Amino acid sequence: MTITAPPTFLQSKIGGFPRPFWVLFGGTVVNRLGTMVEPFFGIYLTQARGMSLAVTGLVLSVFGAGSLLSQPLAGWLADRLGRRVTLTGGMLASAATMLALGYSTSVQGIVAGMFVLGVVVDAYRPASQALVADLVSPEDRPRAFGLLFWGLNLGFSVAMITGGWLAEAGFLWLFWINAVTCTIFGVLVWRAIPETRPAASQRQGGFREVFRDRLMVAFVAMNLAYTCVYLQAFYTLPLAMKDLGTSAYGWAMAVNGLLIVFVQPLTNTWLARRDNSNVLAAGFAIVGLGFALTVFASTAFGFSLTVAVWTLGEILTAGMGGAIVAALAPAHLRGRYSGLYGFSWSVGALITPLLGTRLLEVGPAVLWSSVGTLGLVAALGQLALAPAIRRRSLC
Repeated sequence: MTITAPPTFLQSKIGGFPRPFWVLFGGTVVNRLGTMVEPFFGIYLTQARGMSLAVTGLVLSVFGAGSLLSQPLAGWLADRLGRRVTLTGGMLASAATMLALGYSTSVQGIVAGMFVLGVVVDAYRPASQALVADLVSPEDRPRAFGLLFWGLNLGFSVAMITGGWLAEAGFLWLFWINAVTCTIFGVLVWRAIPETRPAASQRQGGFREVFRDRLMVAFVAMNLAYTCVYLQAFYTLPLAMKDLGTSAYGWAMAVNGLLIVFVQPLTNTWLARRDNSNVLAAGFAIVGLGFALTVFASTAFGFSLTVAVWTLGEILTAGMGGAIVAALAPAHLRGRYSGLYGFSWSVGALITPLLGTRLLEVGPAVLWSSVGTLGLVAALGQLALAPAIRRRSLC
């Protein structure tokens, strides 16, 4: 009789993944450690390039227009040319565009660079998600996507701190570091991750087939509703806290980063064993609740408490969306399915500031109660889709 020892604590958290997944994870962390340019775009354009607020807003909107094209295009490329080619190409193109932007001095050059950067900087996402779906078994995918979520947040938290410090020495440092880490990520993928795209004989269909999948379209619609809730943290929350000073917003968002870094790894394995749709719906609802509670916040401490609440919901959502997309997508369309999922985030990034600022003008109570209600709607919609998603997952 053979007795198998139970997995250790560490094995239960990170065990069972193939080597290429860890290459992808390591490259993702390195890349995010160098993500120093995007958070400081507004400051860079106004301070280093002397642009007015109106022109800065226009340039940033050009970046957003590029990001709308990014996810569908990258999803198509991931299925057509391959996950490895798309991810590496996107990273190298991002590196080159970062350097071109860093040295651009004309408005025309900066506008063109921002549009290209919007297209290429997140082109890795559909390819990365398709790679995880190709490499990792269905039962381990929530855990794998959760680890990538944690790595993204860990790297980004460090980048925010070091980026702010390096910006004082000169913004060009940020562009160079961002370009170098993009290059490292691209080279790692090219050298250490095999191509996982299905054979040509199995690759049939396109975005028309994706849009015919009513379950996927409905799921993306629920995620779009959620993005309009979650992204308030980056658009309207700092405006709502402006009377408390910028440091108050910084400290409140530090709560978000700390909770994710320390709590999410402890819950990842436990959550991965639960039904993905139910966990995601619970996360949507708690995020909505956290923002709804902002109605009662008037101090930095009060706002920080509400951030803590919706961060717990964000932790519940970690990896679940990617796992559901992987379960819904045929192997030969995983890039396109991931591209459509990513497109909902791009659309949300355009809608959220328009929606949020107008509601905030009416009054904070209107904004936060509306956002909380929208989070509940997204949660109920996800619960309604859950039986169909479970049936598809078993096929």
